[in-house]
Amino acid sequence: MPKTAFVTGITGQDGSYLADLLLSKDYHVFGMVRRSSTENFARIEHIRDRITLIQGDLLDASSLIKALERAKPDEIYNLAAQSFVPTSWDQPILTGEFTALGVTRLLEAMRAVCPDARFYQASSSEMFGKVREVPQTETTPFHPRSPYGVAKAYGHYITLNARESYDLFAVSGILFNHESPRRGLEFVTRKITRAAAAIKLGLQDSLELGNLDARRDWGFAGDYVDAMWRMLQQDAPQDYVIATGSTHSVRTLVNLAFASVDVNPEAHVRISAALIRPAEVDLLVGDPSRAKRELAWSPNTSFEQLVEMMVRADYDDLSGTHLGATARQTRTLKTIKSRRNALSAK
Repeated sequence: MPKTAFVTGITGQDGSYLADLLLSKDYHVFGMVRRSSTENFARIEHIRDRITLIQGDLLDASSLIKALERAKPDEIYNLAAQSFVPTSWDQPILTGEFTALGVTRLLEAMRAVCPDARFYQASSSEMFGKVREVPQTETTPFHPRSPYGVAKAYGHYITLNARESYDLFAVSGILFNHESPRRGLEFVTRKITRAAAAIKLGLQDSLELGNLDARRDWGFAGDYVDAMWRMLQQDAPQDYVIATGSTHSVRTLVNLAFASVDVNPEAHVRISAALIRPAEVDLLVGDPSRAKRELAWSPNTSFEQLVEMMVRADYDDLSGTHLGATARQTRTLKTIKSRRNALSAK
C-alpha cells in the first residue's frame, strides 16, 4: 500500500526535489503552503497535478493540526523555515518563530494527530558556526553565529527532546550547504552562477559579494533529499550529518562559475562591506561517514558538476526558450539605452 508523506516547505528547493523523489516511489504527497495573494509554485509546477496542497502555517498551531488530520501521513518532513541567514539578523524574532518554535508546533500537532508517523527535521550545518573541530560530526558541539543558526539549534534539540520524552520517531538531518538550479536567487551560490551567465550575455556588468574566503561544504540538493528519505526508513531514529566531506571557498566557486562561461571574474566582481556578516562562519566541512555506513548514502554530484549545472541552467534560462520576463525586460531596456546613446552620438 502506498505511503503518504506530508511536506512543509514543498515550494522550496528541497521540498520540490523531495516531492520528485517521493512521487518516484509512489507516495501520496501532501504539501503545506502558506496562504498568499500571489502564488510561487514554479519549482513544483511540473508535478502540481500529482500532489495535494494544503494551507497551513508554522505560526498557527491549529492550522497544523487540521493539515495533519487531512493528510493522515506516514511520514512528515519539516523543511519550512526562514532560511536566509542574512535576513535572520534583520528579523531575528520572526526567524525564531518560524525556524525554532515552528518545529515545536508541528511536533505537538503530530503528537495530537498522528504520533505513529515518522518525523524529519531539517537541521543545518550553521548550528556549528564557530566550529570546535574539523570536520564536523554528529557529536561536534554547536556554536551558532547567527539568529538562524541559533533557531536551527533549538529546532534540532526540540526534535531530540520529542524523541527521548515521547518515544516519537523523530530525527534531524544536519545538512551542510546544498544547492541546485532551484536555489533562491538571494543565496550566494545562485547569485554567483546567475551573475556569471548574465555577464556573459551582456545583461549585467558587475557582481557584489562579501567574504570570498569563507569555506563551505557544498553538495547537490537532489542528492541530499535522498538522505532525508533514507533516515525515515531506518529501524531506529538517529540523527545524521549529510555532507560531501570536501570544502571550497566562495572565491573558488566564483572562479569555477565564471570560467565555465569564459569570463574573467576579476573584471566584474566587487567586494562590498555591506555584505560581510556581523559574525562570520569561516569554515564548514562535514564528516558523512556515519550516513555512508548506516544509510548506504553518498553524494553522486561533485562540486565542479554542481557549479557547471547551475551556470548552465541560468544561462539557458536567460538566453534560451525559457527566457524569463525579467531577463527579457532587461534586454529590452539595454536595447533602448543603446539606441538612445547611438542617437545622442549623432
